[in-house]
Amino acid sequence: MIGSLRGTLLDRGHDAELLVEVNGVGYRVQVTPSTAVMIGEIDGEVFVHTHHAVREDSETLYGFATVDERRIFESLISAHGVGPALGLAILSVHGPDALRVAVAEDDVAALCLVPGVGKKTAARLVMELKSKLDLPDGPVITIDDAGGAVASNGARADLRAALEGLGYGVDEIHGVLSGLPAEGDTGELLKEALRRLASGV
Repeated sequence: MIGSLRGTLLDRGHDAELLVEVNGVGYRVQVTPSTAVMIGEIDGEVFVHTHHAVREDSETLYGFATVDERRIFESLISAHGVGPALGLAILSVHGPDALRVAVAEDDVAALCLVPGVGKKTAARLVMELKSKLDLPDGPVITIDDAGGAVASNGARADLRAALEGLGYGVDEIHGVLSGLPAEGDTGELLKEALRRLASGV
């Protein structure tokens, strides 16, 4: 099984596929859009952690910038009904830390932001992942934009629920949440979210 690749990045496809040449052999590697951007420059040396998926009719390499991402991916695809494509889609929306926060807080709405994941699937995934991910005891600690540690109180989950109740769609909610602080007073965050939605920010 191929666990990692170190070589020259020959191509970065629009469909989040890398072509990495190692000793004259080019390996096609499926990655998330964020990994495709941050992994390195064309013609430069790159290192990719990989998961080697072998099926009767195909072999596919999935690539990750960190070991943690690969471990999360492998935990995801061990869950019922989650194949590699969906596992990669989940990591495209939620990085490892964000996914741990969502699971620890039973934030079903966060997983519903992943294309193709409905409420029933998201609820089942949250329950399954609790036993598969290394979740912290007590409050979940996240890092804010200034680099400080913040104890999560579920404000983002409450905000999602409030916006859903007001009839906003998944894409609208995802767009506005990406520009708001991870924590804070839910009422104030809701006011700011509604202001931004109304102004099209």
